[in-house]
Amino acid sequence: MMITMAQRIESLRAERGLSRPALSSALGFPKNAIEKFETGRQTPTKDQQEKIASYFGVSLFYLRGESNDRTRQETWMDMAMSEENPEPAPVPRRAPKPAAPVPSAGPDSGTVFDSFLTSKPFRDLLSSVVLDTLRSPEGQKLISQVVRRELDRQR
Repeated sequence: MMITMAQRIESLRAERGLSRPALSSALGFPKNAIEKFETGRQTPTKDQQEKIASYFGVSLFYLRGESNDRTRQETWMDMAMSEENPEPAPVPRRAPKPAAPVPSAGPDSGTVFDSFLTSKPFRDLLSSVVLDTLRSPEGQKLISQVVRRELDRQR
């Protein structure tokens, strides 16, 4: 049986012993917002979902009923865990990149599209889209298939 986001919110709220208005207030939402979410009359926005998940310390996958793993998964890609050492490995920090050169109008210069691809806002947007895609059920399925294929290949 699949758990809905409405059921998950209600369950998390009940675990904390909070009333619907108390949770709405704690999250800074309108007084009846949690009631609407739990009854399915309204779906929380992405920002509201993130706020709820953060408040309860659970992943968005768990909140949405897409996983039974409560683990916060926003940083799982940044952590390297090994069987021998359960402590997360430090995340390597990259040296800041030098500013991208401004394209000139010469025949050997990059295109306007090249300068667009090197812009920080575009890279940030692309990163966000990729992470959202990987966090989706389809993305999780794809990751699982790739990992399984790689493990089979190594045997």
